[in-house]
Amino acid sequence: MVKHIVLFKLKKEIAESHRLEAMNKFKEAIEALPSVMDFIRKVEVGFNCNDSEVYDIALYSEFDSLEDVKRYATHPQHVAAGKLLADVKESRSCVDYDF
Repeated sequence: MVKHIVLFKLKKEIAESHRLEAMNKFKEAIEALPSVMDFIRKVEVGFNCNDSEVYDIALYSEFDSLEDVKRYATHPQHVAAGKLLADVKESRSCVDYDF
């Protein structure tokens, strides 16, 4: 099994209302993906509630293999979900590990 964890830092100069709208649309799109990709074992998106930290969004998901992570990453609906953050995202960090 592979855990796939992604953190997103959003641009601070973007209006808070625009950032929240993008965050909510992203969460909805990502959490809908298991209905079209049955190889996603678990997925959740959370928003940081700790103002002293730098990342704004955490995406947590589980897959049977790294190959499934790669299938997920290149799936057109996942790519479309990622584009929802395109204009508000400053950076992204990712870790994939076996468990």
